[in-house]
Amino acid sequence: MKELTAISLFTGAGGLDFGFEAAGFRTAVALEIDKRCCTTLRHNRSWPVIDRDVATVPTEELLDVAGLGVGEADALIGGPPCQPFSKSGFWATGDAKRLDDPRATTLEAYLRILAEAQPRAFLLENVEGLGFKGKDEALKLIHSRLLAINEAHGTRYRATIATLNAADYGVPQLRKRIFVVGARDGSTFNFPAATHAPADSSDWTDSRPRALTAWDALHDLPEPNDPGVLLSGKWAQLLPTIPEGKNYLWHTDRGGGEPLFGWRRRYWSFLLKLAKDQPAWTVQAQPGPATGPFHWNNRRLTMREMARLQTFPDEVEILGSIADAQRQLGNAVPSLLAEVLAKAIVWQLLGIRTWPGNLKLALGQAKTMPPPANPAEAVPAAYLALKGKHHAHPGTGKGARASARAINASEQGPE
Repeated sequence: MKELTAISLFTGAGGLDFGFEAAGFRTAVALEIDKRCCTTLRHNRSWPVIDRDVATVPTEELLDVAGLGVGEADALIGGPPCQPFSKSGFWATGDAKRLDDPRATTLEAYLRILAEAQPRAFLLENVEGLGFKGKDEALKLIHSRLLAINEAHGTRYRATIATLNAADYGVPQLRKRIFVVGARDGSTFNFPAATHAPADSSDWTDSRPRALTAWDALHDLPEPNDPGVLLSGKWAQLLPTIPEGKNYLWHTDRGGGEPLFGWRRRYWSFLLKLAKDQPAWTVQAQPGPATGPFHWNNRRLTMREMARLQTFPDEVEILGSIADAQRQLGNAVPSLLAEVLAKAIVWQLLGIRTWPGNLKLALGQAKTMPPPANPAEAVPAAYLALKGKHHAHPGTGKGARASARAINASEQGPE
């Protein structure tokens, strides 16, 4: 199979790129504004990297650095920053600015480069919230822009959209993201069917392999000797009191511990601990000191462990501190899922019918799995002052921050 070329936008630490690389693509140029990510990219690959804001980079420069002309790139790939469409904005306030958020201009930049570079195919990745029912104006924007591009340039781009859970495709992590795929000639794209059954499935008629678990991914990695993985802060000594696979909800009146918190009064990831027999929960990009998922040995995950959960190639090294690595990896697309989608694009949209072979980034299942580690310890006396009756969260958009916003808006009156 001939070498295929990809233009990569918002490259980050290279999660999409490593997957496309495994499927036969070469990143002809990568565009990334974060200096730490650029350092990581240059450390691991010889791809040309432009380390500037996408708004300041004309498409002509991108193509020049890539050594490509208009229409010559096989794929345009990238995930514009997702904060305007993040689910956390709804959890906290019941709403989010979305397209009115200045950070959403990155989506417009992606579409500008698509129009001007005219690749044979494109893939755009974003958070699940991009397609929330009644909040899907960004997807409508994509459809309308594609129509305008087609009218202006005689192309036939159209978007096929799906929300995928990485765990359904062999990634040892529960991570839902929305993907938009299309081809310049209008070819139909069908997203690959899920290849793995849920880890706890009891359906004996389902012949698919079970989803890979955190233990499958991490079992052969050594226990670290790095003080950077030790917890600190107000809640550090509470984590050992929570069983494997649980979070702070263990210490509510509906859990099995002490009633220290109100039900759903905190983010799901607060004091969240991995379970060996389940896929990992989503690796967070910007966690607080008590934001998981944490290792079952009551510590932070190492760079290598996070990279393994994101199915990055094992030889890739994410540079910087543990926090730097988490930021880079938490923003990335799992490379194995990218490989699955890239191979489907090659087969369906680029007309290359060579048998794709096995997935290069696929992980295997561990032969054995030990029982849960570190049985829950007693709650230290310092936390028992929190013990008492706590109200449950009243519901999405009804919490303290949302209520304060509503009161403030009513006091200001109509404009």
